Amino acid sequence: MDFTNRNLAVLFEIGGVKFYLTDTLIATWVVMAILILFAIVVRIKLKNFKEVPRGFQNIVESLVEVMDKFTTNTMGKDYREFGGYFFAVFAFILISNYSGLIGLRPPTADLSTTIVLAGSTFVLVHITGIKRQRGHYLRSFIEPYPVFLPINFISEISDILSLTFRLFGNILGGVIILGLVYHMIPYFLSFVLPSALHMYFDIFAGALQAFIFTVLSMTMIQQKGN
Repeated sequence: MDFTNRNLAVLFEIGGVKFYLTDTLIATWVVMAILILFAIVVRIKLKNFKEVPRGFQNIVESLVEVMDKFTTNTMGKDYREFGGYFFAVFAFILISNYSGLIGLRPPTADLSTTIVLAGSTFVLVHITGIKRQRGHYLRSFIEPYPVFLPINFISEISDILSLTFRLFGNILGGVIILGLVYHMIPYFLSFVLPSALHMYFDIFAGALQAFIFTVLSMTMIQQKGN
């Protein structure tokens, strides 16, 4: 199992057009396939759900209820519709972070992935602000005086950059450290010694960073909407 901090690319051509297939892209496809397969299974079994849940239905309903309650407690009842979106975001980040356990490069260790996730939050923040506060929200960018417009704009950008680099830096740091460990220790120890590091960087830190990103995104949207 090779854990490195490189994002290797395979170059191939189709009809004279060059394509680059990177580690990040492959891992992202795997994560997407897992989530899509889960969604398809839920959709197929949905018609057979009973009034009293059992087995798989119980798991699905528990996940939905937990996320719905978490969204309501974090953002308020008026933002309950964001539950489905943030469930998808949390699941994508969590599985991406855990993909390192099966030898893939976590997509979240690539800046292009985290900046798109943070960019989605950025868009939702301002759409929510405009939708709920209308003209007052736009005026807030020139308060207390119009000269503060550049400062207020930079403040908004810095929040999203912070969200981007927090997730990216923590996951990439784990990938680099694990890569160094695997290259420094003898091969016969690589199946035993790094286990504790995997427990922390992949399992604990992976879940923690997915949680932090989701909570911060919820908070940003809720603050702009009020």
